[in-house]
Amino acid sequence: MEPYIHKINYYETDKMSITHHSNYIRFMEEARLDFMEQLGWGYDKMEAVGIASPVVSVTCNYKKTTTFPDVLSIFVAVQKCTAVKLVLGYVMKCNDVVVCTAESSHCFLSPDGHPVILEKKFPEFYAKLKDLESEHL
Repeated sequence: MEPYIHKINYYETDKMSITHHSNYIRFMEEARLDFMEQLGWGYDKMEAVGIASPVVSVTCNYKKTTTFPDVLSIFVAVQKCTAVKLVLGYVMKCNDVVVCTAESSHCFLSPDGHPVILEKKFPEFYAKLKDLESEHL
């Protein structure tokens, strides 16, 4: 999978000219959307077939600061995939230096809020995710 590239915008920095920590969560979402598109299962497709994938939890470990106009390469990998839950890992690098590592957990829901069991309802999608589970960042 190709990394997602994000150029730090001036408005994403704080008074100290450092990228505000809350933006890294947004960067994770941008990278996750790109990752799912690369898999052929963008969020528009998931919504069209009746899947929502809300965030259940998120963690970030900040290693180094970034500033405007740094460019981040965000690598995404499947850490764990079960029939109803997906855990993604993220490594964000600037000039080949790790600046942040993170993880997000997601479930799969139908429009009425019931869990979607991917393995049964969308076996091809589930198989793609399971195949990627063995790849590490």
